[in-house]
Amino acid sequence: MFNFKDIFSVTLILFSVIDILGSIPIVINLRKKEGDIHSGKATLISGILMIAFLFLGQSILKLFGLDVGSFAVAGAIIMFILAMEMILGITLFRDDSEGGAAGSIVPLAFPLIAGAGTLTTILSLRAVYETPNILTGIVFNLIFVYVVLKSTSWLEKKLGKSGFSILRRVFGIILLAIAVKIFKDHILI
Repeated sequence: MFNFKDIFSVTLILFSVIDILGSIPIVINLRKKEGDIHSGKATLISGILMIAFLFLGQSILKLFGLDVGSFAVAGAIIMFILAMEMILGITLFRDDSEGGAAGSIVPLAFPLIAGAGTLTTILSLRAVYETPNILTGIVFNLIFVYVVLKSTSWLEKKLGKSGFSILRRVFGIILLAIAVKIFKDHILI
């Protein structure tokens, strides 16, 4: 049932796809706009999305008449907009709700943590690994995501204003490239 080698493999695969460390500038930027990021709520919602997709992913997409490619392109468009904000220092994504909790859901929980890449990867992992091993890998990643989200203030202090500005633009370009790649890979199918 539980295989530590498989759990380790799933954990590393999801870790590289989620890339929460690469999302730190985005998280810091969202926290500046929203005032507060609800780390626990974002982690919980991301976990629910990942686990739901593990069991119901194909069915959910079919229910809405969607394929994985369409889902990936939608996530890529949101990532593209976030990248443009980071690079140009402008605000395109504006939350009209009060209290700032929505910033923990969109775009933090989806598409940054549990985005199209993560959810598509989870669907692919089902073909190779047993469900308990995938669930364990998801939980390990969620714990790490929570710790990183909770420590963004500390990281921002260590980076300083100019360090954050440089990092935000660099990761903005990387995020833009990832969005274009996802878009290109799925729009041409």
